[in-house]
Amino acid sequence: MKRSDINRILSEADAFIRAHGHILPPFAYWTPDRMRAPDATGLRDRGLGWDITDYGQGRWAEMGLFLFTTRNGSVADLGAGRGMLYAEKIMISREGQLSPMHRHNVKAEDIINRGGGTLVLELFAPDADGGIDRRADVTVPCDGLDRTLPAGGHLRLAPGESVTLMPGIWHAFWAEGGDCLIGEVSTVNDDRTDNVFAEPIGRFAEVEEDEPPRHLLVSDY
Repeated sequence: MKRSDINRILSEADAFIRAHGHILPPFAYWTPDRMRAPDATGLRDRGLGWDITDYGQGRWAEMGLFLFTTRNGSVADLGAGRGMLYAEKIMISREGQLSPMHRHNVKAEDIINRGGGTLVLELFAPDADGGIDRRADVTVPCDGLDRTLPAGGHLRLAPGESVTLMPGIWHAFWAEGGDCLIGEVSTVNDDRTDNVFAEPIGRFAEVEEDEPPRHLLVSDY
C-alpha cells in the first residue's frame, strides 16, 4: 500500500469513528517522532495504535481492514495467568471488504457491531488437527445465547449485537449495507504470532513510502 493511501485512510477512519460517538485516545494523534520517543516504549511494545492492512495482497478495497488497538496486556502477563490479560480494538470493515478466513490459537474475542452496516461472519469449527471442518456445525455465543450454524454458515450482526469467538473457531467477515464500526474485546492480542490464515497470506501490509507518514502504524514499530 502507498503511504499516501494509508494517510488518507487514517483521516477517513478517524472521521467515521467520531461520527459514531467514539473518540480515540490522545496517543492516536501523536507525530511519528513523538511515538518513537523513549517514554512511548510501552505503547510500541504492546502494539497499541493504528493498523491498516491489505494482508499483503495489494487489493485494499476487496481485502483489508482498519484497526486501532486502544489497550493490550502482555504475553508475559498471559503466561503468568495474572495482570492485564485483555485487549481492546476498534475496527472498520468497509462494505464488501473481506477480512479473510483465519483463527487464533490463544485469543478469545468478542466481536461487536458498534454501528453502521450489518457485520457478516462466515464460521467454521476446527477439525481435530486445527484445520477447517467443512461438515460440522459450529456453535458460538451471541449476547449470552448460543447460536448454532451449519459449517460455513453466515452469522449476521446488526448494530449492538455481538459474538464470542473462542480459540480455534475459523472466521472471515465483511460488512453489508454500509461500512461497519466494529469493537473487539479479547484476550491479550499478539498479531505477530497468533493469526493462522486459511490461505498463505500475510498479516501486515507492505508499505510504499511515497510521502511521509502522518502517524506510525503498528507495523512501523
